[in-house]
Amino acid sequence: MAVNMYYSSESSDSENTAESCSLDLSYLMLDADSLAVHLSNSIREQHQQQKVTRHSAVLNANDISREASQGSCRSGTRPRTNDVSDRLLLCSLSNTSTSDRQTEQEKDNVLDTVTQRLLLQHNMLLTLPFEIVKFSNLRSLDLSYNNLSHINDFLLQLPELQTLYLHNNNLPDDGLPKDLSLLSKLRELNLSGNQLTRVPNQLYEMNGLRYLYLGNNRITEVLPEIKSMQSLQVLNLGGNLLETVPEELGELQQLGSLVLCDNQLCRLPRTISNLTRLRSLLLHKNNLCCLPVGAVKLRGLMEVSLRDNPLVTRFVNSCARELMYNPPSLLELAARVIKLKKVEYTIHDLPHTLVTYLGNGQRCVNPKCKGMYFTSCVEHIKFVDFCGMYRVPLMHYLCSSRCSSKTPDYYRAASSESESEDDEPAARMKRVLLG
Repeated sequence: MAVNMYYSSESSDSENTAESCSLDLSYLMLDADSLAVHLSNSIREQHQQQKVTRHSAVLNANDISREASQGSCRSGTRPRTNDVSDRLLLCSLSNTSTSDRQTEQEKDNVLDTVTQRLLLQHNMLLTLPFEIVKFSNLRSLDLSYNNLSHINDFLLQLPELQTLYLHNNNLPDDGLPKDLSLLSKLRELNLSGNQLTRVPNQLYEMNGLRYLYLGNNRITEVLPEIKSMQSLQVLNLGGNLLETVPEELGELQQLGSLVLCDNQLCRLPRTISNLTRLRSLLLHKNNLCCLPVGAVKLRGLMEVSLRDNPLVTRFVNSCARELMYNPPSLLELAARVIKLKKVEYTIHDLPHTLVTYLGNGQRCVNPKCKGMYFTSCVEHIKFVDFCGMYRVPLMHYLCSSRCSSKTPDYYRAASSESESEDDEPAARMKRVLLG
């Protein structure tokens, strides 16, 4: 098969706006062995070009020095025997002689330090050829749309790698290197369209990752360890089998885009209100009956997609009648009294479990009620106008059913001095997609 390998000057990834060299071997239907041959030829070709460039530079420098020497002779000045031109010439001859003595094996060990972007998508790769690691300055590697079921550990020998595209392959849960966190400069990882049933554990250790795409897999669970990925700005979990997401998701303070569409979610965690940088929230095609009331406090949120959820199509019939109120236990009643009456206590007065329990109290959402709850609360639905066109049900958690008729209007200015800053109205969202 004839292959046209070429290097082009293209802009690199988001981390690097400088122009870099790219090697494009995509859409060639290559297997691993054929690709290894093409990569080796490319490396040799690149090395040869570098040698020619260096040799030309030496010759140019030698010509300049010779012209300078001739000018000195014409002016009556005798050139020195250890002139720069002589040293350059000796160096050139020495390099040429050394190059001639190189064996074929030594030539195979040559590295490509020029290529920064390697495009290998849409081939027939079942495994990766080792020759990839010879691209020692690689910043971006695209292996999407192949048949990969395993990523070899030698990929960790690419210390400059910033973006890795592995979407639309056949990678299972154990298909990635266990020490993937060794790629400390990796900022973007795309694993969409594979065979994952969970978020690989090694991903939780990659606290420098900014863009993570895990859509269109079979993921059923996200662990609380997701909170360690504090640099995440985009998280795509759409098209999986998630029924819940952990409360710890609300600790990703840098998150700007969260994609949870096309799952089996019935509820969102209340900590969603902590994602103050969130701009886009895609929730369509789930089983959501309502949103947590904190969603309306996300002042930077510009877009919410809610279509194909029961909260839009079948709210009254499928959800409202399922809401229940569990009466508080004696433990909770006692804890409410301690908190409301501000009974003083120390960690030496109570068992550790009770101290922890008292620290988990939640304020009633009704600003006119100073009540609290711990594990038992009233779930109350209120329809709120999100953008002047649609009324969306929000879930309120109240300490008593008596508070249900006094829940605040989040789009009106606070009229009572007793309302806290958290109860001030949020800015209306730009777009709410319901249909």
